[in-house]
Amino acid sequence: MAQVASDPANITALLKAWSSGDPAAQERLIPLIYKELHRLASRYRHKSGAGDTLQTTALVNEAYMRLVGIHNINWRDRVHFFAVSAQVMRRILVDAARANGAAKRGGELGTMVALDPDRVPDAGRAAEVIALDDALSTLARMDARRARVVELRVFGGLTMEEAAEVLELSPQSVRRDWKLAKAWLLRELSHDRRAG
Repeated sequence: MAQVASDPANITALLKAWSSGDPAAQERLIPLIYKELHRLASRYRHKSGAGDTLQTTALVNEAYMRLVGIHNINWRDRVHFFAVSAQVMRRILVDAARANGAAKRGGELGTMVALDPDRVPDAGRAAEVIALDDALSTLARMDARRARVVELRVFGGLTMEEAAEVLELSPQSVRRDWKLAKAWLLRELSHDRRAG
């Protein structure tokens, strides 16, 4: 009877039922989504200090509230849901960074940390979040697919295989896009830091 958060088939079935208007599916899905989002956010931040727990919880809460507020979306599966979660988390972090009045680039920009898929940049490092968002927006204008790979990996916490599934590409294509996008972003962020 107990449902396991990491069971992709269970989450997918509930997402599809919720998309079809089943309110009971949403009730059963809520703890699974929340637990999965928290697991992903915790994985991002495993290298952070103890004070980061509240930030992780706040990010998960805000992402959860925005996600359950999305109406008229046909969730394909668990991976699709967490791909949308990546976009939502990116917007939350960027909005929080901008709200902190840190629109000025430079300072403590840690480009290697920003592109680590195991640790999403947090709103406490506002300059890093804003610089990464700006660079990703520039990359998206040049190569939307590579920018999406970065967003899915860094903000969504998806594996290469999950990102490949979302983008309907081979894992090899995603690895190649990730490598090229990461090199471009590191160069762009390094240039911005020297210029700032």
